[in-house]
Amino acid sequence: MNGFVYARYELLRTVRNRRFYIVTFALPLLLYYAIAGPSRHVTDLQGTGISAPLYYMVSLATFGCMNGALAGGARIAAERATGWNRQLRLTALTTRNYFRVKVATTYLTVLTTILLLYVAGATLGVTLDAGTWVEMTLLILVGIVPFAALGILAGHLFTPDSIGPAIGGTTAILALLGGVWFPIASDGFLHDLAIVLPSYWLVQAAHVGLGGHAWGATGWIVMAAWTLVAAWLAMRAYARDTGRA
Repeated sequence: MNGFVYARYELLRTVRNRRFYIVTFALPLLLYYAIAGPSRHVTDLQGTGISAPLYYMVSLATFGCMNGALAGGARIAAERATGWNRQLRLTALTTRNYFRVKVATTYLTVLTTILLLYVAGATLGVTLDAGTWVEMTLLILVGIVPFAALGILAGHLFTPDSIGPAIGGTTAILALLGGVWFPIASDGFLHDLAIVLPSYWLVQAAHVGLGGHAWGATGWIVMAAWTLVAAWLAMRAYARDTGRA
């Protein structure tokens, strides 16, 4: 099996998974309308000068992207349990193509989540200039890289029974400490902890839509470090599975 054929099968399997649609796409949208809908006419949320629909759109986009990227691990855990990964290793599919397809599928999921939330935001009156939309989206897509690697790693570490709580708990903790649900103070212990987490910088990427700035050197270093470590661990976990097959 070559990379193109595997990518086709992976895409078909993904779009046929009804639970995938509910968890990855429907949940962020339902949360957005439940939270932002009643406040759609609030144009100055808690004195920030930011409208409630815009603020919550950005927050839910971050949450949805993290959730979607990490959820890829659940599919990998299921594949391992059914022996699909073992079958793949009997084909001509290379490790590089395997990881490329997994990351590409994650990006398709994340981009769809972002676009759905953008459309939802527009229905509640969110408007931004084209440059801001593009800059925010591109930076979010870069910020998803370490989460894609973490999802692949989780899929090779956990069983189908345990990966759901593991991913849910990880997403909840990273979202909480990264500032998805409330702003992180500019100093103190929580700030010092947050700035070494990829979720914090993913939130900062989304906050470009709120008038924030793109990452400085610290942000790029943190995201690069998380990506390299998570990718290395994911490849190690994959190689360990290969050795057992």
